[in-house]
Amino acid sequence: MARSRILEKYNHRKLGWLHDFRFFIAAIVVLFIVFRFVVGFSFIDGESMDPTLKDGELALYNRLATSYETGDIVSMRVPSGEYYVKRVIATGGETVSLRDGAVFVNGKKLEEKWAVGVTWPESIAVNYPYTVRKGNVFVLGDNREHSLDSRHFGEVNKRQIKGRLVFHMGRWYIKML
Repeated sequence: MARSRILEKYNHRKLGWLHDFRFFIAAIVVLFIVFRFVVGFSFIDGESMDPTLKDGELALYNRLATSYETGDIVSMRVPSGEYYVKRVIATGGETVSLRDGAVFVNGKKLEEKWAVGVTWPESIAVNYPYTVRKGNVFVLGDNREHSLDSRHFGEVNKRQIKGRLVFHMGRWYIKML
């Protein structure tokens, strides 16, 4: 009789462990689904987005975003296979010109409070004025003199974009899908 009471006490502990284990597995599955299909993260590598994003910072992005506009910061995969974080400057149908160290979209000078340095054409890969094709975006780094961006590799197809930045180092960028 005394022996069965002792075993009952231990059975409760075993069931508690099993409950904790199931909760742990469920939490892992939920986190996997969220980070696989809803939220992604990138580590900023280099100074191309400085001063907005610093080298080594963690940035979270929304994978569900499907439309982008001027000023959005996006994580993307470029043709070389590397992942970059850059700012959208123009979208499909808009025309980009680089003149006198400034960016013009559809003939109007773009007011860029985030940009540092002057914006010169960096290569012969893109001829200006440049009209962005539908379904693509033109991206630039905020630190214009130290950025590998659409001036080098051309426009970026929206399928290459992994998501729109929503959070980095204490700052939220809340925007609807």
